[in-house]
Amino acid sequence: MDWESQTVLITGGTGSFGRKFTGILLAKYRPKKLIIFSRDELKQHEMRGIYPDTPGSPIRYFIGDVRDQDRLNRAMHGVDIVVHAAALKQVPACEYNPFEAIQTNIMGAKNIIDAAIDQGVEKVMALSTDKAVNPVNLYGATKLCAEKLFVNGNTYAGGGKPVFSCTRYGNVVGSRGSVVPVFLEQRKNGKITITDPRMTRFWITLDQGVNFVIQSIEEMHGGEVFVPRIPSMNIMDLAKAIAPSAGIEYIGVRAGEKIHEVLISPDEAPQTRELADRFVILPSSPWLHNPHWDHARPVPEGFHYTSNENPQWLSAGDLRDLIKGSHEG
Repeated sequence: MDWESQTVLITGGTGSFGRKFTGILLAKYRPKKLIIFSRDELKQHEMRGIYPDTPGSPIRYFIGDVRDQDRLNRAMHGVDIVVHAAALKQVPACEYNPFEAIQTNIMGAKNIIDAAIDQGVEKVMALSTDKAVNPVNLYGATKLCAEKLFVNGNTYAGGGKPVFSCTRYGNVVGSRGSVVPVFLEQRKNGKITITDPRMTRFWITLDQGVNFVIQSIEEMHGGEVFVPRIPSMNIMDLAKAIAPSAGIEYIGVRAGEKIHEVLISPDEAPQTRELADRFVILPSSPWLHNPHWDHARPVPEGFHYTSNENPQWLSAGDLRDLIKGSHEG
């Protein structure tokens, strides 16, 4: 894929993922143009100091909200690839403001799909989350709905352009809202809070997440949900890696939180194909079948991919290295 001839737009472009995506895309792939679409002018101003939109620069900054389809239509004019990273993703905030979560995460997804079709975009990749699998909170439910919209957005495109796909992965080291900065702050007081010592999570770095999304864009044909093979960690190991001498206070599982996370459910096994570094969940609708993936190996019947039964685990040393690397980056 020739990225140097592509005009790329990323929604939520001033977030943790967006900033890292911008840095990697500019350094390694040099797109013709990269449009940062977000609703926060202060974050855009701060990001402009790192990636200026001076004459000759491929960077452009668009203030806008995914709730505003007219603005999306204008922003996507002449765009080849859209990466949709904008979302309301704080679980408690989504529970307390459910209509807002739906307006951004679900109706925003609809607006992205409509604008991409109307403007003749080539590819749209939406970012999803393990919370979308068997959701127990509104955030996960909205992301599940968004996944369904993007997969079936290929139907609205009539078998032509654009093609829509999703990436689905777990917790990101060092991102805003991650437990890592919480533990680092609590460490100063000598005590950290843990919900449940049994808790496990999938873990991925921002660099790994960005590279996975870029590779998935190159491989997508429309309708896939791409899931990386990533390691798990136990919350107690994370606590020991960050604050080995701190005391621990157990506060109980919060509303809308799981003990273990799921990236692929048994119900998705019939549509799941296994590759060396990832899984590909194919659309269940027969009219979205793509023969490109016929060569890929099906997973066994009843297969599931959960954080507590993952064959890959991070040690305390691995965690320390990841955390150090994420904060240096």
